[in-house]
Amino acid sequence: MTINSPLQQTLDFISYIDQLKNVIRRNALWDGSRPENTAEHSWHAALSAQLLAPYADQPIDVDRVTRMLLIHDLIEIEAGDTFVYDAEGLENQEAAELKAAQIVFGSLPEEQGKPLRALWDEFEERSTPDAKFAKAIDRFMPLYSNYCNGGYSWLAHDVTKEQVVNICIIIQDGSSILWEMAEEMLAESVKKGWLKP
Repeated sequence: MTINSPLQQTLDFISYIDQLKNVIRRNALWDGSRPENTAEHSWHAALSAQLLAPYADQPIDVDRVTRMLLIHDLIEIEAGDTFVYDAEGLENQEAAELKAAQIVFGSLPEEQGKPLRALWDEFEERSTPDAKFAKAIDRFMPLYSNYCNGGYSWLAHDVTKEQVVNICIIIQDGSSILWEMAEEMLAESVKKGWLKP
């Protein structure tokens, strides 16, 4: 096999992205037994988008949404996971993720890397109905996870309802019904002591 062939580049990329399984997030599995990794989050979000697609506010291409969710966090291989409620970490996140995107998507043959990078950029910009719904799912899943596991990461990091609302309100841009559900979950979580008011 020719070492610099497009096939070899693709195989190297497939091997490289296995590292996503080593990026540990601050959210737990839904049973609260251990922190989830980013690969698990991406898979769960992608499959959930397939199932929740009927609740998108605008017509979407669910296969594009699924692809977005499968690749949206690949940059964490290089940039690491930034906890969404870590204000200090968020300050440098955009620059770190843009640099990581160049490395990650640039390691593929151009005919594969360029469209994946464009899809990632679209997700980040939330400029289309597909991207808005994908981002809604990306934000809904950790919220729902915390609701199901008794506020695992919220309690561990003293997260307030206001913080969650500020981060997750973009759910309503992709699915108003999921945002309504999220608001109910947040109210109940405060009542149960899983989330600070």
